[in-house]
Amino acid sequence: MRRGSRFDAPREADGRRGRRPSDLHGDHETASTASTAGVAVDAPAVAGAGFASFAGRHGAGVVECIDLMVDSARLAEGLWFVVADFEDPAHGGRARAWRFAHHGRTEADLPADATPSGGEGDWRGPGPDAWRSSLSRDEYQAAVAAVRHAVHEGDVYQANICRVLAAPLPAGDREPDARALARTLAAGNPAPYAGAIHVPAVSGVDPVWVVTASPELFLRLEDGVLSSGPIKGTAPTVDGLREKDRTENVMITDLVRNDLQRVSEPGSVEVTDLLAVEAHPGLVHLVSRVQGRVTVEEDAPGDLWGQVLDATFPPASVSGAPKSSALRIIRELERGPRGPYCGAVGWIDADTGEAELAVGIRTFWWSDDELRFGTGAGITWGSDPAEEWAETELKAARLVALASGAPAAD
Repeated sequence: MRRGSRFDAPREADGRRGRRPSDLHGDHETASTASTAGVAVDAPAVAGAGFASFAGRHGAGVVECIDLMVDSARLAEGLWFVVADFEDPAHGGRARAWRFAHHGRTEADLPADATPSGGEGDWRGPGPDAWRSSLSRDEYQAAVAAVRHAVHEGDVYQANICRVLAAPLPAGDREPDARALARTLAAGNPAPYAGAIHVPAVSGVDPVWVVTASPELFLRLEDGVLSSGPIKGTAPTVDGLREKDRTENVMITDLVRNDLQRVSEPGSVEVTDLLAVEAHPGLVHLVSRVQGRVTVEEDAPGDLWGQVLDATFPPASVSGAPKSSALRIIRELERGPRGPYCGAVGWIDADTGEAELAVGIRTFWWSDDELRFGTGAGITWGSDPAEEWAETELKAARLVALASGAPAAD
């Protein structure tokens, strides 16, 4: 018997699932008087504000935002851009999707008057010395030791431990230009799942500000096949990859295989690539590929994406194995929520039957007058605390330098 989904929408007394968009957001003509994302929104809503751009889909002119914990069934129609926090609702996380009035496969497909938010100017970020980490070097290395102890005790095989870097970035008279940061990252750190979504608070729709240079595929749906590309194993060069990296990748690939089996036709799940080396700016990764032909239980709670996300979220590569034990350890050791970092960013297009969601790594998000960036590493019994700290530094250095206006080291 399949368990209930964190993405299942509760049914009302009349049998309807969840709430209407107007119930979630009220009148879109006037923004709330509350302060959201660090900007007071007591002015009239700006119609058509906001943009999204990610992996072959572009949108402009936000129309509405839905809460996927309530309305995942709405994903059965139209194109939606998705940002899901790593944390579940019980721990402050949100999973949301935005619909835009105009969309296409390139920005050229959008009407000329559908102007995305933000100008064409240069990115202006925080200074290189403004960043602070949620965990110091000593605290992070102590967390690595704690995970190794948990492995020794048989509580977990692997857990991904992360820290969040934050730097002040006041909004001023307008929110920071997400498009400008996305252009900066595209020039200095091109990534296969790069993208950005910015819905300003003045739009009157639930705001969001995320820019990603993710190298990792969380889920792709194409021709009925659901695939995932977990990354485990990082080093400056191929020669730096360790046996620990290979062991960890195989472990997480098996966890992804188990996740996909819950929403795939029996016998259809297969590992199509194992321990492939991918080169990215400044580092290399070990990447595996898993796929299955998607199917859902008609009598189970939840719609297609409710069931798929319940089976696979949060991504295995940034949680651990067993997933439930790893999540408990993460909550005990990390200082504060990850937010969209290690969650999911991308799009779901019901009209074409396709979707592409990235794991929210190498990702910046802005709120409360701060720019944030997460970095982490998978911890196993074979981990060395100093080496794991160095891995988090490696993953962050290039992108944080770009966001701070410094040239990225090759």
